[in-house]
Amino acid sequence: MSLFSPLKLPNGAVIPNRIAKAAMEENMADNDHAPSGELLRLYQAWADGESGLIITGNVMVDARAMTGPGGVVLEDDRYLDRFKAWAAVGRSHGAQVWMQINHPGRQMPAALGQQTLAPSVVAVDIGALSKQFPVPRQMTFADIAEVERRFVETAMLAERAGFTGVEVHAAHGYLLSQFLSPLTNRRQDRWGGSLENRARLLLDIVRAIRAAVTPGFAVAVKLNSADFQRGGFSPEDAQAVVTMLGTLGVDLVELSGGSYEAPAMMGSARDERTLAREAYFLDFARDIAKVATMPLMVTGGIRRREIAEKVVDSGVAMAGIATALAIEPGLPRNWRSGRADVPALRPIAWKNKQLASTAHMAAVKYQLTRLSRRQGTTPNVSPTWALVLSQLGTRCRARRYRRWIETRTAAA
Repeated sequence: MSLFSPLKLPNGAVIPNRIAKAAMEENMADNDHAPSGELLRLYQAWADGESGLIITGNVMVDARAMTGPGGVVLEDDRYLDRFKAWAAVGRSHGAQVWMQINHPGRQMPAALGQQTLAPSVVAVDIGALSKQFPVPRQMTFADIAEVERRFVETAMLAERAGFTGVEVHAAHGYLLSQFLSPLTNRRQDRWGGSLENRARLLLDIVRAIRAAVTPGFAVAVKLNSADFQRGGFSPEDAQAVVTMLGTLGVDLVELSGGSYEAPAMMGSARDERTLAREAYFLDFARDIAKVATMPLMVTGGIRRREIAEKVVDSGVAMAGIATALAIEPGLPRNWRSGRADVPALRPIAWKNKQLASTAHMAAVKYQLTRLSRRQGTTPNVSPTWALVLSQLGTRCRARRYRRWIETRTAAA
């Protein structure tokens, strides 16, 4: 199978090639937490680069629950024209454009000043950095029902805006991933205990979205292949959940891994140096492919054409690329023309994995900011410098968010 072969999804939609721009958190919302001009310029660069599938960064289903300040929120149709412009930019060269929809659960920074929710009262444990996240409140039945309603509403709005699909984020330790993991879900009711109960919220959301949108609108799920924490969500659990999803009309499952506590998704933070360290979730995908009835996508460290081809040759339908496309958004077009680009950031060999992961994300965001300003990227940027700039920007955006949410609350 060629990297540039089209992929027909179970719902009949066609992705023009097997390269996906995987989600990255941009934090580029405007003052209304809708898509900004900077965000549209960034997505124009990826559209021009000819990725077959473009998956947006986190779009939040609840303004009170953010993965970080500066995030885009889609709760109602007040700013739908800006989302329509975003979708149109992404689709301008024929790509499928899916909105990734998410709720952070307990992984919402304390600096944003909001009460966090989770399946159980289990705080984020990242050592000395743990205070960056408040202790969550256990969700009530009403909270769970509201979250399900919000995911469905956001998916319906995404279709109205012109996106061609949604990806439900159930990985990386965010809320749906928290329900799936026995480490963070200690409930004794119908949402806890057995894997079937822990998967209930994800399955109910997917089922309800599929029923609410049109058949040609893609519904995908991002799932951890493993949490990489002892006693957490295991590869066997992932296989079982993919089997459960197989009956619900899911068009694609993206496999990743890790959480804030075990940031396996940030392979660059582990100072990867060899070809073998790319596509580092591929072995898990091969096992999951044995039970999957829908196409699979693997994301994690891919930056060379031969590795992307290895992914597709192994039977995985899509190669998801994030960091490399933050450095060179034209990578698919360049590979198709015969170039052998291998975009990479400066390696980070810090002993503190959480801090290294944060620095990696900062270095990626540094590239995204430059692209949004139509500037060339600088992959050799100092991780320390990128981290300092990122933290300063985050503090400014956090203050702006708190003022915004206070104004909204007062007006309600």
